[in-house]
Amino acid sequence: MTQGQIIWLCVIGFFVLILLFKCIRVVPQANCWVTEFLGKYKASWNSGLHFKVPFFERIVNKVSLKERTLDFQPQRVITKDNVTMAIDSVVFMQVLDAKLFTYGIDNPMFAIENLAATTLRNIVGEMDFDQTLSSRDAINAKMIGVLDEATDPWGIKITRVEIKNIQPPAEIQEVMTKQMRAEREKRQAILEAEAHQESVIKRAEGDKQAKVLAAEAERDAQIALAEGKAKSIQLVYEAEASGLARLNAVKVEHSVLQLKGLDALKEVANGNSTKIFMPTDLTQIVSTLGVAAETMGIGDSMFAKKKPEPPKPVINDDCLERHESEISHGAAYAGAVFEQQVENNEFNAKQPLND
Repeated sequence: MTQGQIIWLCVIGFFVLILLFKCIRVVPQANCWVTEFLGKYKASWNSGLHFKVPFFERIVNKVSLKERTLDFQPQRVITKDNVTMAIDSVVFMQVLDAKLFTYGIDNPMFAIENLAATTLRNIVGEMDFDQTLSSRDAINAKMIGVLDEATDPWGIKITRVEIKNIQPPAEIQEVMTKQMRAEREKRQAILEAEAHQESVIKRAEGDKQAKVLAAEAERDAQIALAEGKAKSIQLVYEAEASGLARLNAVKVEHSVLQLKGLDALKEVANGNSTKIFMPTDLTQIVSTLGVAAETMGIGDSMFAKKKPEPPKPVINDDCLERHESEISHGAAYAGAVFEQQVENNEFNAKQPLND
């Protein structure tokens, strides 16, 4: 074999290797390739390594099996109450059969767009304007059902449909704005009225509680004053009872008590009062003391003007007040002096009264 033949064999072998290398194909994941043999469908290659017969087989379509998003232009629709508006929708689809997708319809994306527009017009045409704004989920569900059924022969699965935007006319938007403003003002007025009502109720409850507490405080004060007065009266009577008990303890004679009674009468009579106090046993007292003639005015006794006695000191007696008369203070002073004499044992039962 000559050198020229060897070179030609090397060139031919090189081209054969390149051709064989070109016939080896690797399909990526989530893809499907449709092949034809001499112009007729042969197979759908899924992901992996495949060998194509050179010059006889060819790859017709490379289909992605991933879910796709189809964002179409806003479609103008008319509602049941003759309101024209633009609706923007989004369709999610996925190819399940690459053969049907390739041979089922020409330009399937354009077909889905037109099918979605017509379906949307049919659905919205059966609804009022307000119902259209508040029934997006219902519109989505109806569109999914119609589109999925229509695209089954094309090997396409409609997974989801969403209404992205609903744009009513300008005059409708203005009316809606006024309605929204009125609704908000209404809610504001209601909230202010409820707040005012609650504040009035709270204020009334507070006034009521304050009056109740004031009445309870007044009641407690009156009870405390009454208890204090009762305690003071009790202490006065206990003091009087204690004084009488002490007099009984020293066993003062009857004559001494009579003398103190006269002293008390003298103190009572020493004043400008027009009243005269006459004890029932005055005759017996005077006869006992031997001064009956002078006391009754019998005889030639001359009236002697009494010298003014020095003022008696004020005795701190719990039973007396500062506004009491001088007579009451005098009686209290006489009783105190007598009590002091009794405590000092200045009286002698055997001593005559004229001493």
